[in-house]
Amino acid sequence: MTESAPTRTATAVDALAEEYLAAEAELDPIGATNIGLTGYDAMMPDLSPDGLAQRAALTRHTLAKLASAQPDDDTDLVTIAAMRERLEVSRELDERGDRLAELNNIASPVQTLRAVFDLMPTETVEDWGTVAQRLSAIPAAIEGYLQSLRLAAQRGDVAPARQVRAGITQSEANLGENGFFSRFVERAGDSVPGTLRADLDRASHAAQAGYQRLRDFLAEELLAQAPQADAVGRDRYPALARLFLGADIDLDDTYAWGQQELARIAKLMSETANQIKAGASVTEAIEVLEADPGRRLPSTDALRAWMQERADEAIENLGGTHFDIPGPVRKLECMIAPTTTGVIYYTNPSDDFSRPGRMWWSVPAGVTEFSTWRELTTVYHEGVPGHHLQIAQSVYNKAQLNSWRRMGSWTSGHGEGWALYSEWLMADLGYMDDPGNRLGLLAGQSLRAARVVIDVGLHCGFAAPAEVGGGDWTYDKAWTLLTRHAFMEPEFLRFELERYLGWPGQAPSYKLGEKLWLELRDQARTQAGPSFDLKAFHRDALNLGSVGLDVLRRAVLRQL
Repeated sequence: MTESAPTRTATAVDALAEEYLAAEAELDPIGATNIGLTGYDAMMPDLSPDGLAQRAALTRHTLAKLASAQPDDDTDLVTIAAMRERLEVSRELDERGDRLAELNNIASPVQTLRAVFDLMPTETVEDWGTVAQRLSAIPAAIEGYLQSLRLAAQRGDVAPARQVRAGITQSEANLGENGFFSRFVERAGDSVPGTLRADLDRASHAAQAGYQRLRDFLAEELLAQAPQADAVGRDRYPALARLFLGADIDLDDTYAWGQQELARIAKLMSETANQIKAGASVTEAIEVLEADPGRRLPSTDALRAWMQERADEAIENLGGTHFDIPGPVRKLECMIAPTTTGVIYYTNPSDDFSRPGRMWWSVPAGVTEFSTWRELTTVYHEGVPGHHLQIAQSVYNKAQLNSWRRMGSWTSGHGEGWALYSEWLMADLGYMDDPGNRLGLLAGQSLRAARVVIDVGLHCGFAAPAEVGGGDWTYDKAWTLLTRHAFMEPEFLRFELERYLGWPGQAPSYKLGEKLWLELRDQARTQAGPSFDLKAFHRDALNLGSVGLDVLRRAVLRQL
């Protein structure tokens, strides 16, 4: 993406950003591993109230320094605006005590304390020694987490019962001989000395003891205090929306737009179904596609190979034509995840690209066949021109950006919005002309639009759409809407719906982020007139890194 440019001289603002990132990595070593910073892989975070207070103090300290920071150039202007936006919303959540009560089915310590091991290197004896240290640190991290959950509960803030039950189930999946930790250390085999193997076994048992403690606390103490209601309410929702978008939205307008977008996509799906089989409904067209052996993959090995082929193909075709893709960014590894949630996700390359960017597929238990028509758009979403191009390009851009801008800054609406935008871009470039593949694109878009309606509507107390009976939202009404507009397996959709209920504001950031990216492109085209260059628009926007969408708009339109 980046055209050849001289290395920019670091400024005082860059030094402040680097200082903040280093301090944040010390307090959140899991986050450091996730973004590819080395040196923190043996550590776990302090999740106690005191540990969270240290992170809140760092936020306040950095905001105070930003208040007097003086920019030396346009890059500094963006850094100051982006850091201030991210840290101000973080401070608001800290002051409300939201961090203390974090518990849901997808993005809370229940998951992150385990998931970080997916990213840890295990090629050498030294690597496995680091793994043993981090495994051994799990019990203390969980003990701190329980302290925070207890304090939040004393204040009347407990995650909904549905999320507590999910935490119980997921904790149990890490226990015993068939649990994650036992299976994980078995991978060391005979490649490590006997003493280290004994250390790994002890560390695995310690990690399991920690998760047993967490499971028992959730089941025996917290569940009885958990509310049955899922909604967070309209008062709390705006800050969560800002957290995931980096922009303020009008909730009434957004809810109305979500319903309109859902109807628009439903119409496009009906038209595409008719192209697959004359007169067919969407469900009937899907049956035709599922019965086509040319669109089926018979195993997880075949799935991984197909993902890799399509990802490599996109990199080869788009590099040098629609995007300038530097050498290190041209490597993307496609992986089968060790979990079975059904989620597909991307993980960053390390700072030096020794760990490449990776696309992960968490295959549900018992699923052995896969449909290419449904998932081609996902490869573009997670790979190129989606997350991999966007994130790995930022990591690569050392000549212009400080480490926080390259690696530490992430806004879901920017990242997921770009990934959805990329799916449409590939359609515009002719990669989704096949009606089956296009129906897969539209099915994914329909799911994302349903997220907006359910998430905003239920959490903010809007009236449910007429198609599900109107009136107050309920779980059953949300389930009805989701299953009418998302053509996926019920167990995956159950996980999805629990995700919306337990992680307010995140799921809509995909579709709302895409909306804001499309609006920005139109604004940039209008501003530039006949000289508008789409390739240059993409390059200039992505070279900013993952900033909040309001900062992105102002930076691209030169309004900072």
